[in-house]
Amino acid sequence: MNRQHIAIVGGGLGGLAAAVTLAHAGMRVSLFEKNSHFGGKLMPVELGSYRFDFGPNTITMPGLFQQVIAQTGRNPEDYFQLEKLAVHTRNHFTDGSHIDFTADREDMIRQLETLDPFAAERYPDFLAETERLYRLSEQYFFPLSFQSFRDYLSPALGKALLQVRPYESMDRFFSRYFKHAGLRQAFGRYATYIGSSPYKAPATFAMIAHLELAQGVFYAKGGNTSIAEGFAAVAAECGAELHADTAVTRILTKKGAACGVELADGRTVEADAVILNGDLLSAFPELVDEQERPSFRDAKRNKFEPSISAFVITAGLDIRLPELKHHNVFFSADYPREFRELFADKNYSGDPTIYISNSSHTDSAVSPLGDNLFILVNAPALTADGQLQVDPERYKNRIYDLLEHYGIFIRGHIKEERIFTPAFICDKFGSYRGALYGPSSNRPQDAFLRPANASRDVKGLYFVGGSVHPGGGSPMVTLSGLNVARRLIRNYS
Repeated sequence: MNRQHIAIVGGGLGGLAAAVTLAHAGMRVSLFEKNSHFGGKLMPVELGSYRFDFGPNTITMPGLFQQVIAQTGRNPEDYFQLEKLAVHTRNHFTDGSHIDFTADREDMIRQLETLDPFAAERYPDFLAETERLYRLSEQYFFPLSFQSFRDYLSPALGKALLQVRPYESMDRFFSRYFKHAGLRQAFGRYATYIGSSPYKAPATFAMIAHLELAQGVFYAKGGNTSIAEGFAAVAAECGAELHADTAVTRILTKKGAACGVELADGRTVEADAVILNGDLLSAFPELVDEQERPSFRDAKRNKFEPSISAFVITAGLDIRLPELKHHNVFFSADYPREFRELFADKNYSGDPTIYISNSSHTDSAVSPLGDNLFILVNAPALTADGQLQVDPERYKNRIYDLLEHYGIFIRGHIKEERIFTPAFICDKFGSYRGALYGPSSNRPQDAFLRPANASRDVKGLYFVGGSVHPGGGSPMVTLSGLNVARRLIRNYS
C-alpha cells in the first residue's frame, strides 16, 4: 500500500496535533524538531529542584487538548490530567484593591458589588455577550482551514464578521460593563493573549473572557508541559516518526510543489506534502527561496507589525508566599502609557504590568522547597536589526522593586534564577524578532485576515501555529494543527 508521506517541520502543539491526526488516519508522518523537547514554547525549565512551564501558563478549552488524543480511541487521562482552578487569577490594582477571577458567577458578582456596583449589575449581560462572541467564532472561524483569499469570501462568514464587533476596541467594549479603572485593565489584559493592545485589538477577542470566566482555567498536573509530552507519545504510538534535535534547513520544491525537506546534516527526506509549524514571518522566508514565494516576498513580511514579546524571570524561592495564587497580575498605574511604550515607542515600559505564575500553589510537587515563580512582563519585539533595547539585569531589578511596592518581597529568598529575553525567544523558537504571536492583531486586517494555512505559491505546503489562522494561544495553535491535518486527509481520501 502506498501511503502518503507528510513531513512536519516543527514540533509545537500545532505540529504534534497534526502528527497525531495524520498518523492515526494511516499516513506516514515524519516530524522534525530542532530543539531537544517537543511542545515549542510549552517548554520545561528546570533549575535545581524547581520546575517551570515556560509557557503557556494559562490553559483554557481543555476539551480541545483531550480531543487530540481521544480521536485515536485512547483515554486522554492516561497522558495528562487537567485540573480546574477554583480561583485562577488574583488581579492587584494600584489603589490597593484586588479581584480574584473565577468561573463562579455568584462569587464574581459578590466581589464586584464592593469594587464596582455598576459592573455587578451588568456582569450577567457581560457574560452573555462574551458567550455570543465565542459561539460565533466557534461556528464560523475556528473550524476553518483557510487556504486562499477566496475562503474568506463566504457570505455566512462575512455576516458573522459583522456580528463580532470588529470595529470596536476591546477597551471600549469593556467600558460598557466596568467603570473601575483597574477592572478595565484586568479585562483589557486579554489583548496580550494575542500579543496586542486592548486599545487597538477588536472587541471580538473579548470572547476570551467567556473561556476563563464561564468555562474556567485549567492546569495539567505535573506541569502543562505534560500536554505536549502526551501528544508526542500518542503520535509515536500511532506510527509517526518524531525526530528531536533535527533542524530543517530547506523545504524542497519541484515544479512549484513541496516535495520534501533538507536537514541540517545534508540528508533529504521526500514527502507528498509539508506542514510548517513555525513562525510564518521567519520560517517561511528562511526555508523557501524568495523567488519561489512571490506572494510572500521579504518586503511583504517586513510590513507586518510584530506582536509583543516577553521578558521572563524564573525564580525558585526557599519559602512559599501565601499571598500568591496560581496566577497573579500586578497592574501598572498607567495602562494606556504602557501600551504606547510597547507599540508606538517600541520600548520597555518603566512601569510594566507584572504577571506571576506560581504553579506550586496548586502542585507543590513541581517545586518542593519553595515557590516556583514564572515572572513575565510584556516586552517589545526586537528592533529590526535585532537589538534588545534593555539591560536585562537592570530591568530585572526594576521588576523586583515594583513587586516590593505591592508587598511581594522575593530578593532575599531566591535560590535559583534565570532571565529569558526576546532574544532568547527569537533564537530558541525561531520567532520573528522575538514576537510571541507572529503578527499583532492591532489592525483589523491582521486580526481577521490572519495568514492562510496553505501557501499560495507552493502547492502542498501548509502552515500551522500561532502566526496563522486561527491565531495565537495554545488552543488555537492546537486547532490549526487539527484543521490542516483534517483537510489533508480529505484531500487524499
